[in-house]
Amino acid sequence: MNRQKKYLYLIIALVILGGAIFATIAFVGKNKASQPDQAPSVQKNQPNLPSFSGSVTPGESSGNAGGVSVPAPDNSAGASQTSSNGQEKRVLIVMGENQNYSKIIGNTQDMPYLNSLANTYAYAKEYYGNVHPSMGNYFMLTGGQLFSTSDGFSDEVKDDNIVRHLIAVGKTWKEYSENLPSVGYTGKDTNGYTQHHNPLSYYSDVRENSNQAKNLVPFGQFAADLANHNLPNYSFIVPNNSDNAHSCSNVSCFDNWLKTNIDPLVKNSDFNTPGGGLLIITFDESASSDKTRGGGHTVWVAVGPDVKKGYSSSTVYQQENTLRFMSEELGLTSFPGQAASAASMKEFMTGN
Repeated sequence: MNRQKKYLYLIIALVILGGAIFATIAFVGKNKASQPDQAPSVQKNQPNLPSFSGSVTPGESSGNAGGVSVPAPDNSAGASQTSSNGQEKRVLIVMGENQNYSKIIGNTQDMPYLNSLANTYAYAKEYYGNVHPSMGNYFMLTGGQLFSTSDGFSDEVKDDNIVRHLIAVGKTWKEYSENLPSVGYTGKDTNGYTQHHNPLSYYSDVRENSNQAKNLVPFGQFAADLANHNLPNYSFIVPNNSDNAHSCSNVSCFDNWLKTNIDPLVKNSDFNTPGGGLLIITFDESASSDKTRGGGHTVWVAVGPDVKKGYSSSTVYQQENTLRFMSEELGLTSFPGQAASAASMKEFMTGN
């Protein structure tokens, strides 16, 4: 009898132990099933600097050209990996005047600030004005056509232009001009103001609409708009001839102006967060003696949080390419004049 009790107790103990083990397994399995799977880590690759070769039509490669040395892309953890895909909140262009590429790029003595931007962000090695003198280039940048090649031109232009496209999709714009005598002024040269450097003032969309004309403002408004988080979607920025390298004894005047007036934009959080903005600094034309491709070899620099870092391109570009590029980065899908068929410059943006 004692032996039978022992066997009975042993069987009961085994049953209890087996139940405990089963319960434990079930509990662990349930908890594991309730935990979400962890996604594998993905290593994001920085874009490599391509080599360029081929024909030399605008928007195609012309091979490597000389210029400043360009550092390797920033592979640090903080480097921006955001693709712009035409979603910049604002685009801005600042105009310099009448300078050859070789006089600016690599001239770190006279142009340290602009060269630092070119090295840090991106620049075009083969950028050309379309014509001499200035007027035609400003029209190509904003209307995609050479409406006139005379700097004395003052007629109203009724043709298609960037203002018309911005209005059509509800985008805001301003032309910030040094020495503009008053808001909405569309007249001729006066007291340091140069009419033919201010292309948006010619268009019928502005001259015949008093509300749109209010977007022609003195440059002093730029600092106020930046401080008040009130920059428009599209800005055309025009220094006067004492600041844009046109009439200075040394090109450093433009570099000093950029450092004083544009560096606050570059450092502003509204601009330098992903999708915050794209800044183009360029020149209307090269020196008048350089007639390569019509307006000569000049400078083009792109700055912004979504611009590729330490990047340069040997692709040939001109003013109509810039017009298309700025429009695309605002999300526009139609473009005035020759910009409609111009090659995109999206190679300068991350994700491309």
